[in-house]
Amino acid sequence: MNKNIQDIPTQYPTDAHFQPQAPDSDEIDLRELFAALWKGKWIIIATTFLFAVAGVFYALSLPNIYKADALLAPAESSSGGLSKMASQFGGLASLAGVNLGGGEASQTDLAAEVIKSRQFVNAFIAKHELMVPLMAAKGWDLGKNELILDEEIYNAETNTWLREPEGLRGSEPSEQEMYEAFVKEVLSVGSNKISGFYTLSIKHYSPYLAKQWTDWLIADINKVMRERTIKEATQNLAYLESQLEKTAIADMQSTFYSLIEEQTKSLMLAEVQDEFVFKVIDQAVVPELKVTPNRPFTVLLALMMGFGLTVISLLFKTVIKK
Repeated sequence: MNKNIQDIPTQYPTDAHFQPQAPDSDEIDLRELFAALWKGKWIIIATTFLFAVAGVFYALSLPNIYKADALLAPAESSSGGLSKMASQFGGLASLAGVNLGGGEASQTDLAAEVIKSRQFVNAFIAKHELMVPLMAAKGWDLGKNELILDEEIYNAETNTWLREPEGLRGSEPSEQEMYEAFVKEVLSVGSNKISGFYTLSIKHYSPYLAKQWTDWLIADINKVMRERTIKEATQNLAYLESQLEKTAIADMQSTFYSLIEEQTKSLMLAEVQDEFVFKVIDQAVVPELKVTPNRPFTVLLALMMGFGLTVISLLFKTVIKK
């Protein structure tokens, strides 16, 4: 019954060369990543340096832009007695077709929107002949105090535009182009709801033009709103006087006389006051310092981009190889 132990078959293979195989792993050790970055350190340094140099040249090529701004307050002439009459006789005036206005806030808010309207902006550009300095300027010569025009799109000697027509837009800028450029890149109108003050700003290559355009805008918006009020008040007076002749009721006549009195006051104030809607609190001055570009930030951004792109490319290359 007893068997030799050597005769008992073994349960496991006795091959001395057999070794269990470890499963393949796709995990990447952080040491491998750091080793790859250290191996490509000169590539990182060189690429970052090239990006920094390119950033310096790009920052130096950007022209300086200056901003002139003025602080405005609602003028008293846009409210006062007319606002009181609006609260007292607003219902009757509406039935009669007379617009008494909504007081100080509505007049100034309306004026702030009129400044950004197509009709006002296009009329402003045409009145002051701003097409060339708005659409053809590419910089400003500090020594000569004159604009630098882009000779590829405008010939100053012959006063001709050299742009290639594109679609419905010809070589000469259209009103729509000038409006978009003025509102998006040049003009800025802000308001402080707490104090009620408004800020009107103009950005341009020339600090002198920025200041001049700001002054022109304030004068023109006051003039436009004043003329609009004069026209409305004149129409209202004509209508009230015609209605007064038609009524024999004493109470109605008294109301019409009050409305006529306030419309007459509004007409008189509009005719004599230059600062009809906006009163200048802090006048615009010629800015001495540029507002853009931020050249150190541009160079720093280029440097970070060069460093980041190089590091990412090296890491990605290491991952692909793995």
